[in-house]
Amino acid sequence: MNEVLLNSHHKIWRIAAPMMLANISVPLLGLVDAAILGHLESPRYLAAVAVGTSILSILYWGFGFLRMGTTGASAQAWGASDATAQSRVFIQSATLALLLSALIMLLAPPLIPFAVAWLNAPPEAAPLSVGYLNIRLYSAPAVLLTYVAIGWLLGQQRARWALTITVLTNLLNIILDYWFILGLGLNTQGAALASVISEYGGALVALLAIAPSLRRHCARTLLTLAARLSDYPQLLQSSGALFVRTTALLLALAFFTAHSAEFGTTVLAANTLLINLMFFTAHALDGFAHAAEALTGEAVGKRDFPDFLRTCRRCAEWSVATAALLSLVLWLGKPLILAVLTDISEVSAIAASYYPWLIALPLLSAASYLFDGIFIGALQTRWMQHTMLVSIVGVYLPTWYLTQSWGNHGLWFAFCALNLARGLTLAAAFLMLCHHRRWWL
Repeated sequence: MNEVLLNSHHKIWRIAAPMMLANISVPLLGLVDAAILGHLESPRYLAAVAVGTSILSILYWGFGFLRMGTTGASAQAWGASDATAQSRVFIQSATLALLLSALIMLLAPPLIPFAVAWLNAPPEAAPLSVGYLNIRLYSAPAVLLTYVAIGWLLGQQRARWALTITVLTNLLNIILDYWFILGLGLNTQGAALASVISEYGGALVALLAIAPSLRRHCARTLLTLAARLSDYPQLLQSSGALFVRTTALLLALAFFTAHSAEFGTTVLAANTLLINLMFFTAHALDGFAHAAEALTGEAVGKRDFPDFLRTCRRCAEWSVATAALLSLVLWLGKPLILAVLTDISEVSAIAASYYPWLIALPLLSAASYLFDGIFIGALQTRWMQHTMLVSIVGVYLPTWYLTQSWGNHGLWFAFCALNLARGLTLAAAFLMLCHHRRWWL
């Protein structure tokens, strides 16, 4: 029994640890980009890239369903030991990714100036932002294909490859940034070109990682799998639910930012610092969500309900323990963390007054991240859509409305309530589905 228990924990950490490192490396790349651009003679270059990357983050985050949906389907095919299904999942998801990227490259360019204006880019930076985005759009096929590849590899429990792809992409981006921006003096165009080249480099590494698994089939078989239209409705149904859920979450975050701005520039700056810290803790907790995706998907594929419940319980234990540790670190490290984030005394003072909400967030949010992973692994994504909409419309917005007299504290209270509600509603759905285990399996 002890050996089974240790093996269970080992399997979780074998996936969670690489994904944590991969997730954390993404915001670190943003810091390096900012440092390089910040050494140029004018701040307009940094402002232009900041606006551009914000738009791209919103755009590409909306297509995150490609990674999530592929993970669940890949994990279930892995659990069923069905090699043909494993290849079919990747080929069909990759086909969908390439079609969507073609639409992005066709439809997005005319909308770029409006998106830049919507974000109130400074007049001297707006043209640079437009130019930056026009170049970055060429990487859409690479970005979406990499989403699919990482999702597929995660479902196959090859999380180290996901870490390798992410780290190599980021390292190449940093090297090219330094060369193109500081060496060749290409400024924002250099930053865009560096990102495009590094994203195609990452996609190539991803395809090399997957290629051995596809070689078991001839080219004609792979084309047949891609053209099997009868499989796409289920893929689109799962992806559609994830797209609605992710878009709703993006709108909730945009709502938070928009209403932060109503309290003035200083409060907006303080809230932005705290939200970025929240993203950092979320990336850490997402490691166990990724482990849940792969391992619960495997259990569903094997139709092993006891293993499914055991995986959920073990991932929950690690999620709660990590959330508690993160909250403790945020609490004990508050002076140092705020000193590192800003040396503007007014912003630091305001951030400190709302810092207790940040300390509470890992514990309040841990359940929502974990259950997201469980429902993705089981491909029960419609419940993620339903609970997200209920949490926003039934909890987040009414709570904000009723606490407006609290000022920024009311906004933070509503945001915390949203994260708690997401976890509680998903937990209720989980218990209901467990009562009827056939819904899982």
